[in-house]
Parts: sequence; C-alpha cells; structure tokens
Amino acid sequence: MELNARTVLCGGAGLVGQNLVVLLKAQGFSRLIVVDKHAANLAVLRRLHPDVEAIFADMAGPGAWEECLAGATAVVMLQAQIGGEKPEEFQRNNVESTQRALAACKRYGVAYVVHTSSSVVNSRVRDRYTESKREQERLIAASGIPHCILRPTLMFGWFDRKHLGWLARFMQRVPVFPIPGTGRYMRQPLYVLDFCRIIVACLTRRESHAVYNITGRERIDYIDIIREVKHATGAKAAIVRIPYSVFWTLLKVYAYFDRDPPFTVSQLEALVTPDQFELIPWWDVFGVPATPFADAIRETFGPGPYRDVVLEF
Repeated sequence: MELNARTVLCGGAGLVGQNLVVLLKAQGFSRLIVVDKHAANLAVLRRLHPDVEAIFADMAGPGAWEECLAGATAVVMLQAQIGGEKPEEFQRNNVESTQRALAACKRYGVAYVVHTSSSVVNSRVRDRYTESKREQERLIAASGIPHCILRPTLMFGWFDRKHLGWLARFMQRVPVFPIPGTGRYMRQPLYVLDFCRIIVACLTRRESHAVYNITGRERIDYIDIIREVKHATGAKAAIVRIPYSVFWTLLKVYAYFDRDPPFTVSQLEALVTPDQFELIPWWDVFGVPATPFADAIRETFGPGPYRDVVLEF
C-alpha cells in the first residue's frame, strides 16, 4: 500500500482511532481522513493533528461525509456504540452506520476494508452490544468488498475514556475503590497500540476475507489488573471487595442519574461471565511483538505525550 494513498478512518476519534492516527503518521501515512460524530473528541484530534482531515458527521444518516470515500484505497471501520441503555443507539451507531458506510464504499470503489469487531461475538453474553456487533460482521462479510475482520478483547492505552482509563482516573479521585465479588474474573486485555500495529499490517498485506480473534496475550484477573493500574498511577485508594448484588444495585441506581454511564449493569454482567477467548499467535501472524501487560500499563499511565489527553464518553 502506498503511504500517500487516501485512507479513511470511520469512527476514528475514539480510543483506537486516536492511537491509530498517531501510529499511521509515524509510519509515514500522509493522507488520513477521520469521520466521527463526537464533536468534542473530534476537536481533540484536530488539535493534536491539524494535518489530518477531520469530518464531523453522523454516519447513520446520509450526508456529504460519504464523498470522502471517493478515491480512498482503504477504509478502517471503527465506529461502535459500546455502552448505554437505549436499544436504538446500538442499532443506529453499529448497524445502520455500517450499512451506509458499506454502500458508500461500493459506490466509490473502495478496494479494501479493515473492520474492528469484538471478541464478544464469540462470547456467551447476550446483550444489545453483542448482537449489534454480530450483525456488523454479517454486513461486512456479505458486502463483497475484500476485507479483514479483527475481533479484539478489552483494550486499553492512551485516550482510553471508558475502560481502564476511566477506572484509573476514578481511582485517583476516591479513597475507596470497589471490586465486585471476589474480583477473580479472568480477562485477556489487549494493548491498543499492539492492536493498531495489527491494523497497519492488514492495510499493508491486504489479506482478503479473513477473520482473526485478537486476544491479549496474558491472562490476568480483574482485581490484579486494578492493582497494576494503582501501582502505575500511584493512586492511594484502598481496593475493597463488595458483594456483587450491592455493586449491581449501585450501578442500576447510578444509571437513573447519568444518561450515558461509564460502566453499566450489562458490562458488569459481561465482566463476571466466565469467558476464555481463543489466543492465536498474532505476534507471529502479523509480525507484531506483544507488549508485556505491565510495560503497556506503564506506557499508558506513565510520562508521555498523550497521558493527560482525556476523551469524552
């Protein structure tokens, strides 16, 4: 792939997109276009990268944004509704936006798509997010456009506004950090920069009609993740286990006062679901070394150019 080729990142102002822009620019990609409907996060991207074309648009609806796909050689689809309580938001932001983006890709002859799906499609969990991500995959597979589908597990890194990033900031503001139940819920967290390096490899290799489960290389319990974050940030909060039922009730009550809560009952239920995802040797498949978890946490929360950049929900 030519580095000056036109590359479009749909939903590119979130966690993966912000990191991917940093990495693509470092790799020499010079014609990047980001489409996103989150005005505040898009403003952050414009401030950090004034040389990147940033388009404010709701991809679930028609608009001039579709024209940015004209002449594009590749599209990375990152748009996703992850949390929330309204079913229509998952349908609109995950399914309808994908339908419209694929239609525009076909209209303008886009040759390749990298789609960021989720490991939840292989999960036992049944919720609105999971079902909408499965539908996204079906749409990509049926489009006829050469593509690669990547299914990452829970990601963390710079610009993380919803997961470990939010937990780290919360931990530094409170004297007590609650853990639901025992906290012994095995996770396979994935460093977002490792994932972005895989996306770059996909754009370069152009492997067609492929699907990969991209799982964090290390298995680590939720409570140990929190302890590692506490150590890296220097937070003073005491880590305290509380009964699952109490934690569930507190989230339910909180949702009445916050329209878009950072952590929902559905996400809590997903957290405690005993899933173990397939681990393929992606470090060999894509030639991307896996960053050790402890090192990735230090890179995320230690001194660095983007440590203090916080996106909105």
